[in-house]
Amino acid sequence: MSLEHHEAFNRMYLKDKMTLGFLTPFEAKSKTKALPKMENTVELARKIEDFGFAAIWLRDVTMQDLESDDHGQLYDLWIYLTYLAARTNHIALGTSSVVLPLRHPVRVAKEATSIDRLFPNRLIMGVASGDRKKDFEALGVEREGRGDVFKQNFDFLDRLLKEDHPTIHSELGVIDGNGMKLMPTPFTTIPTMVTGSSQQSLEWIAEHGDGWIQYPRSIQEQASIIKDYRELADKKQPGVFKPFTQTLYIDLSENPDESPTEIPLGYRLGRNHLLELLYKFQEIGVNHLVFVPYFAKRSMEEMVQEIAEEILPQFPTHNL
Repeated sequence: MSLEHHEAFNRMYLKDKMTLGFLTPFEAKSKTKALPKMENTVELARKIEDFGFAAIWLRDVTMQDLESDDHGQLYDLWIYLTYLAARTNHIALGTSSVVLPLRHPVRVAKEATSIDRLFPNRLIMGVASGDRKKDFEALGVEREGRGDVFKQNFDFLDRLLKEDHPTIHSELGVIDGNGMKLMPTPFTTIPTMVTGSSQQSLEWIAEHGDGWIQYPRSIQEQASIIKDYRELADKKQPGVFKPFTQTLYIDLSENPDESPTEIPLGYRLGRNHLLELLYKFQEIGVNHLVFVPYFAKRSMEEMVQEIAEEILPQFPTHNL
């Protein structure tokens, strides 16, 4: 199976073009380290879909770290993704990202294929090695060895999702291709995107992922990374399009002409400068950009509407 029939993938990703999405929770981080309220996530998700954005993304976070104000989202990744999928119609739902060292690959495969069958062609599955210390401590997993565990779990998961009758002998478990089979099977190929380095080499990422999700960098640095990634991906699998996705933290000013000032992993800026920045990201090869509102001062409703009306028409979700 290939990704040519996956509707969400093809609505989000096209060579030399870029689409836009948002990361939950749709609210700024609390200065008091309070958990996200997530009171209007469904309403905002519907607005984001109705406006025509390409995707909504959800993080995989287990424990609240009382020493940090970054709690990700409140609910379990798969449960809340299902909740949002049932209350929206067609927008892509991405995981950014399933922490593979903390989840058994057979369970991940079961969860992903269930989503894919219940809500066909909507799941974009980012996977990662994870970095939140408290999650590893709580689950009794050695964090220092997460790169090796990630690769082992990724290979197991990849075979379960992409082979009809895999026979797998692993310390994680045994799959007898003659006597058992994962159920349900995927509706179609589920795009699996490596996030960050996941403790792997760029060569490995370029060969094994269906795409790559990265963190924000300067235009120059990101351009260099994308160039190296494209060259390696084409060398490993000539002619196969492997899209590049990145996040961008934004605090959208009410003044459309406000010049950019740096915030963690992004900028505070007006929409006219944001538009210029997005054109630059598209030019260097970013295929999908995810807005992160954790440092925003304005209401999410206002920001979504302004971006939808003034910026989204330049980066539309692709028609099938």
